[in-house]
Amino acid sequence: MTIRVTDFDIHLINTPLRFPFRYGIAQLSALPHAFVRVALEVDGKKGFGITADGLPPKWFTKNTEQTFRDELAEMFHVIETAGQIAIDAKPADSVFDLWQHIYITQMQWAGSEDYPPLLWNFGVSLIERAVIDAFCRLSEISFADALRSNAFGIRLNEIHQDLRDKQPADLLPTQPRRRVKMRQTLGLGDPICDGDIPESDRVHDGLPQSLEASIKTYGLSRYKVKLLGKAEVDLPRLEQLKTMLNRSAPDDYALTMDYNEMFDDAATFRNYWQEVCEQPSLGNLLDHMLVIEQPLRRDVALNMDTQQVLLDWSDRPPMVIDESDGLLHSLSEALESGYVGSTFKSCKGIFKGVANACLLEYLRRTDPTGQYIMTCEDLGILGPVSLAHDLAVIASLGFDHSERSGIHFFKGISHLPEDLQQCVLDSHSDLYHRHEDGFVAARVESGELVLDTTVDAPFGLGFEFDPSRFTPLDDWRFESLGMTS
Repeated sequence: MTIRVTDFDIHLINTPLRFPFRYGIAQLSALPHAFVRVALEVDGKKGFGITADGLPPKWFTKNTEQTFRDELAEMFHVIETAGQIAIDAKPADSVFDLWQHIYITQMQWAGSEDYPPLLWNFGVSLIERAVIDAFCRLSEISFADALRSNAFGIRLNEIHQDLRDKQPADLLPTQPRRRVKMRQTLGLGDPICDGDIPESDRVHDGLPQSLEASIKTYGLSRYKVKLLGKAEVDLPRLEQLKTMLNRSAPDDYALTMDYNEMFDDAATFRNYWQEVCEQPSLGNLLDHMLVIEQPLRRDVALNMDTQQVLLDWSDRPPMVIDESDGLLHSLSEALESGYVGSTFKSCKGIFKGVANACLLEYLRRTDPTGQYIMTCEDLGILGPVSLAHDLAVIASLGFDHSERSGIHFFKGISHLPEDLQQCVLDSHSDLYHRHEDGFVAARVESGELVLDTTVDAPFGLGFEFDPSRFTPLDDWRFESLGMTS
């Protein structure tokens, strides 16, 4: 087999949020959504693949002095560089070989630009996803089937040495999941109850705004809570959350807690967590907690001082890395340092995520007394393209719940033209529905998303998507977001 990329392009559409989303040090009200398309040849057969993603501030880098305008310029730069590397590459023997070449070459280039791994690999991940989409379409195969037959040519041992002689099918579920629970995000400024919303901040778009209203509307049982890392702020909020959940949520509810790098060192986090655990007012809330996500700054999360504190902390809560998961070996480092796993995000790479899921499953089998966790997170993923790709992967990896912040913070897929919304609905009526107010939105029933058409499509999307109707990157202007910096 010979595979090569012959061209690529980038188009953008602006996507406003229903209300501001606060996470970590950022507050988001609108962002550009990028569509990346590649032209691919597989054994001389030509076709196109497309992927998409939002471009958020203050996640790939945490530079408080940098403007959103400058952050976007860097994101565009890493995407364009990865695309050009793909074009310049020699024909590859497999999709995995092509990805590996782009990854290594981009990493070498990024060293001279002083770009951090999360940022430069974001560009790689977009080209990777577009190539996967094109390959699945040209091969007329679903992502799930391509993964289990290893049509991608994945060599797990080249990412994690422990997986020598292992294939993805040896460690992943035999069939993809066809339903997944939606885990809704409670941002730092989001209302827990409707009564918390000032009249001036109410959104009248037919969709729920508070977490309590979302539980009632969607039947949710899984939640993600973003916290500030300050006990005087977090404890009253957690107490209110506990009261609401005990009143409104199903008995089997579960939650994750995300600190978005709020702590400078592990000892400070340990003291904070002890204070949280000692609060009788929280009742049984912590009994429902699954895992804590990235409490420490990425530059200290995996250092020796942190490792010492965590390994000496015998009753530490289960913690996973997210922003620290920048390189292929980051998960292994995290496990050695006292964490229980990492997160899957499409923006960190598909093959990397597959290999990490396989490593954790391998460790569960070889060390049944250990605790190994991988959560699925959502950096504002929107339909139809990026949501389809993300759901196709997580279904294949066997996640039973996933954060879906894109479903909550955006008004369905109303950012798309009406004819395209209808096309999405026609192709994926199990995953989408037409809201009574006219726009198309994700269908969430009993807290779940139904993925039958997604799993059976080539890479989650059941129709061909032409992004050229949107704004080419060279014509897009930052001012179109309604911001100045």
